[in-house]
Amino acid sequence: MISSLRGTVLSALGGTVVLEVGGVGFSVLTTPAAALSVRIGDEARLLTTLVVREDSLTLFGFPTGEELSVFEVLMGVTGVGPKSALGVLAALSPDQIARAVATEDDAAFRKVSGIGPKTAKLIVLSLTGKLLVAPGAAPAPASVPVSSTGESVIAALVGLGWSERVAATAVEEIIGETPDITVPVALRQALSRLGPATQSGSRS
Repeated sequence: MISSLRGTVLSALGGTVVLEVGGVGFSVLTTPAAALSVRIGDEARLLTTLVVREDSLTLFGFPTGEELSVFEVLMGVTGVGPKSALGVLAALSPDQIARAVATEDDAAFRKVSGIGPKTAKLIVLSLTGKLLVAPGAAPAPASVPVSSTGESVIAALVGLGWSERVAATAVEEIIGETPDITVPVALRQALSRLGPATQSGSRS
């Protein structure tokens, strides 16, 4: 079992990161935000789990142990495959997932591509009691909140070197203009607004 990888980032596109470890390139599927938070040529570490199928061996990786744990718990739900579990983590943070389960908010999961009403209800039932909600956390809203997109984009921008304040300002403007924007599109727009010419100033 490959439980983690640390190596040089060869590529990071969409939801796939290729890490070179000991001269071998490992292709790892992850969330778009995680893939966009690493830079080609830099060293990165991902906690991984190997999903074995009859016709494939696929590595899924995450920056934190919490995300990996939630992914593995989601994989244990009937009807939820690895790609659907990854889709849930791309749309919701581990704490948002825990809050949705704690408040029996299956609508949060229905908003995720590939998750239908029955599967959403099954996720809530199957994960009840298996996830911890952070102390003082507010109940999850009735659907995937716009803030989940904003949080993912801000996290990616901070990982790329911008300050949280600068990242939050740019993301708030973008989401204010297009409330239903997706994470990849919002991140591209944020990077376009911040621009290479202003990166050094924006990171201070």
